[in-house]
Amino acid sequence: MFASIYSMQGGIASSGSFIAASGGTVTESGDYKIHTFNSSGTFSVSALSTESDYNVIDFLVIAGGGAGSVKNGYSTAPAGGGAGGYRASWNSETSGGGTSSMTGVTAEVTDYTITIGAGGANSSNNEIGTSGSNSVGMGITALGGGGGGGWNFGGGVGVAGGSGGGAAYGGSVGAASSPTQGYAGGSGSTGGSQPSGGGGGAGAVGGNASGGAGGAGGAGLASTISGSSILRGGGGGGTYGSGLGSGSNGAGGSGGGGTGSTAGSAGNGTANTGGGAGGGNGYLYSGIGGTGGSGVIILTYRFK
Repeated sequence: MFASIYSMQGGIASSGSFIAASGGTVTESGDYKIHTFNSSGTFSVSALSTESDYNVIDFLVIAGGGAGSVKNGYSTAPAGGGAGGYRASWNSETSGGGTSSMTGVTAEVTDYTITIGAGGANSSNNEIGTSGSNSVGMGITALGGGGGGGWNFGGGVGVAGGSGGGAAYGGSVGAASSPTQGYAGGSGSTGGSQPSGGGGGAGAVGGNASGGAGGAGGAGLASTISGSSILRGGGGGGTYGSGLGSGSNGAGGSGGGGTGSTAGSAGNGTANTGGGAGGGNGYLYSGIGGTGGSGVIILTYRFK
């Protein structure tokens, strides 16, 4: 699955020495070593191959997801947070919002600082969702997911980010970043129970609010860089205005997005997926917007 990073001779890798490196949690899949960073650290390259093609390192870099917005004392619904930016270096596994035209990084003998972005935190106040933090490694930066739109202090506007936050009452959706690392959030509604949109995901736009239903979070993307297919980068779900009638909460996007909630705490984004969090409706309840999921960086290279 990683044939693009090394030379082939009649279907067999050409001979030569290989990279020696340390850092993160190290696993193996076939002829490849995989370094997974769930928290910040250092990727240390101590030796290079005599074959230049073997010195290319493929990567998956995902930022922290955005928090869902929250509201107390008003009836309009808070929105879901956007997923963290999703950047990867192979074309076959990045259809959708995640960047699909990047190439691997040619390593040098040095220590690379790896920074894992935290998910956006939130509280029980009337506020826009906090955006996630950037993840940075091997010269690649993924942008934090945008927070969900809050009507009281934010005019309902979803925050732009790696993937954009959903919109609440009367606001515009949060845009995805440029260069593309994800999708925009979904739109809110000014009618009925004034539901909000879901946050954008790495693989799809956030769902628009419809009728009394909050929009679902946008879907994430699957990657096999760690040796098995794992979904990451789902957006957070929106919710509906509990003081304006009945409705339903938006589901979190596949790949770690949190579900919106009208009563109680909204769903958090899953750690190390960059998932956006659900919006939390505090009107007549003790609702709290969810916290975005932290990011992850995964590096892989041929070692035999």
